[in-house]
Amino acid sequence: MSDPDTVLTELHPQLRPLAFAIAYRMLGSVAEAEDVVQEAMLRLHRELRAGTAIESPKAYVSAITTRLAIDALRSARRRREAYAGPWLPEPVVTDAAGDVAGSAELADSLSMAFLVVLERLSPVQRAVFLLHDVFDYGYDEVAAIVGKSAGNCRQIAVRARRRIADERPRFEPSRAARDDLADRFFAAAGQGDLEGLIALLAADAVFTGDGGGNATAFPRPIDGRDRVARLLVGIFRKGAAIGARLEPAQVNGQPGGLVRDAGGALVNTLVLDIADGLVVGVRSQINPEKLAHLGPVSDLARRRAR
Repeated sequence: MSDPDTVLTELHPQLRPLAFAIAYRMLGSVAEAEDVVQEAMLRLHRELRAGTAIESPKAYVSAITTRLAIDALRSARRRREAYAGPWLPEPVVTDAAGDVAGSAELADSLSMAFLVVLERLSPVQRAVFLLHDVFDYGYDEVAAIVGKSAGNCRQIAVRARRRIADERPRFEPSRAARDDLADRFFAAAGQGDLEGLIALLAADAVFTGDGGGNATAFPRPIDGRDRVARLLVGIFRKGAAIGARLEPAQVNGQPGGLVRDAGGALVNTLVLDIADGLVVGVRSQINPEKLAHLGPVSDLARRRAR
């Protein structure tokens, strides 16, 4: 029998990115996803050391990851009900996320907009929908993972699609077009070009900020192109005055940036939702508890205890 440590070392580069891809889309949290992945890999290791015959390590890890994520999401749901202000996922810088991204469906399913919409689903609905519609698992495979019949899983998937159909985000299909618009958008914001920003925003554009009660943020989304444009001009003007700068990056598979203070610490992330040649959404993650995995976090936006 092959040494379990050797087998796991060989499998790790393939299995861990897949497990993280599933867990993160289930939970919207990097820290919680990492915990789930670590536990799934540990269980695989224990089974291998015990001499258990595992026909497909990929199927085993996918199943354990999904089941652990369902349990974790049930606990997270209770915490999110009391969350201060709008909730956004913990951001990932896509190029460094270790994520499997072999299709447009996988890339779009990583977006903040999509993950927010998935919050409408129950944990089991979310698992069935993601496994079948995003990761292309057959209903028989999904059924074995979630402990339901294949027919039941089909019905769950149909209900899940109906629940998110009206809010499922649309994205500009061309990455080059998205990146070009993002460059022009951030340039206009940095130059204080109000008219230029308005021209690039959809009429019903929305700005959403997540401070989680730990950082200064708007308690509700700001909607309308004029209000969003004025807000951004003000934010960028204040940022420039204190030496903050925007570092362009792909955030959750969409064009965005990392805002850093004068010392290089992270203040917040920005990500743009782009469709039909316009910016339809701007999402700012400024909650320091959701940024720590990206490096040192600035104190600039922290809400001081009163």
